[in-house]
Amino acid sequence: MIRVGITGQAGFVGTHLYNHLGLAPDKYERIPFEDHFFSDTAILRGYVRQCDVIVHLAAMNRHTDPQVIYDINIGLVKQLIDAMEAEKVTPHVLFSSSIQEELDNLYGQSKKDGRELLEKWAIRNKASFTGLVVPNVYGEFSRPNYNTFIATFAHKLINGEQPQIITDSSVKLIYVGSLFKFIIGQFENNGVVRVNVPSDFERKVSSILSLFEQFNTMYANNGFIPNLADINEVNLFNTFRSYLDYKNKFPVKLVKHIDNRGVFVETIKLGVGGQVSFSTTLPGVTRGNHYHTRKIERFTVIRGKARIQLRKIGSDEVMNFYLDGNEPSYVDMPVWFTHNITNIGDEELYTQFWINEWYNPEDGDTYFEEV
Repeated sequence: MIRVGITGQAGFVGTHLYNHLGLAPDKYERIPFEDHFFSDTAILRGYVRQCDVIVHLAAMNRHTDPQVIYDINIGLVKQLIDAMEAEKVTPHVLFSSSIQEELDNLYGQSKKDGRELLEKWAIRNKASFTGLVVPNVYGEFSRPNYNTFIATFAHKLINGEQPQIITDSSVKLIYVGSLFKFIIGQFENNGVVRVNVPSDFERKVSSILSLFEQFNTMYANNGFIPNLADINEVNLFNTFRSYLDYKNKFPVKLVKHIDNRGVFVETIKLGVGGQVSFSTTLPGVTRGNHYHTRKIERFTVIRGKARIQLRKIGSDEVMNFYLDGNEPSYVDMPVWFTHNITNIGDEELYTQFWINEWYNPEDGDTYFEEV
C-alpha cells in the first residue's frame, strides 16, 4: 500500500488524480490535503509524516501582479521542504512544473526555481524526486479564464459568447486523464530525475475552436452526437460537455411522430458508432449506481415514468430528472458523475441506452458508487 498525498488536491489536476487513485484502494491510500495546511506548520508537518509519496500541485497560476505568483509558488515549495526536513522524512516528491520554464515570465520562473529547490532537497537528503515538465493540460471541470484556453472556449460557446483567439499558435496538449496515469507511473521510480511529460497531440488554437463550434452547433444546440475521429476528440468532447448546465439542459424532450400505425420517435442522431441497448425495469427498481471516466452515454425513456439521478464524484449534490414515456426524452451522462435510473411508475419502464463504445469486460470503464 502506497500512502499518497496531493498538495492542491482541490484543484483541477488534483481532483482528477485524487479520484483516480480512489479507483485502486488496494494499492493506494489517499492522505487528504486541504489548502489551509500551508497556514499551520504543525498540521503540514503531520501531513508530510504520513506520506510515502507527495505530488506537489499547489500553485498560483494567475494574478494581476506576476511577482505575487512567483513569491507564493516559491513560498509553498519552501514550506514543504521545511516541513519534511523538520520531520526528518523523505517521501518521494513529484513536482508539477511546466513547459513555461523556458519562457521569460515569472510563473515559468517560479516553476523552474521550485523544481530546482526540490532537486537540491532530494540530493541533500538522499530522497527520490521527480520533476515533471508538463505541457498544456485540459479536461473536465477545469476553470474557464484560469486553467486553459480550452475551458474558456467551451464555457463561452455554451453561454452564447464568441471566443477570441489572441495568438493562433500550435499547442501541445495532454488530457488530464493521460497526465494522472503518467504521474502514477512515476511513483516507484528512484533517484532525482527531470521528466518531460509527453503530450497526447498538437493542434492549432483555431482548430480547437472550430471543433468546439461544431460541438456547440451539433450537440449543445441540437443534441446530435458528433463524429469523433479518435480518443483525443472523445476527450475534447467530454471536456466540452462538462460545461453544460445539466440542471437546466436535461431532460431533453423528443418529437413524437404519430399516425395510424402508432408512434415513431428519433432518439439518437450521431456521427459515431457504439452500442444501443434497451431494458425493461419493474416498478420501484433502480438500475445503475455507477460512473464512467471516458464513456459517452445517453438514457432515453420511451415508456413509463423514471427518475434519473446524477451526482459528481466528490460532491454531495444530487440532480434529479423526471422523464415520462408519454413525452419521450433523454438525459446524457457526464463522465465522473455516478448515475442511476429508477422506475417510479406503476407499469414497466422501457429505456433505451446508447454508449459510444462496445462493452469490453477487461476494460469496462464502469465503477460502482451509490448516487
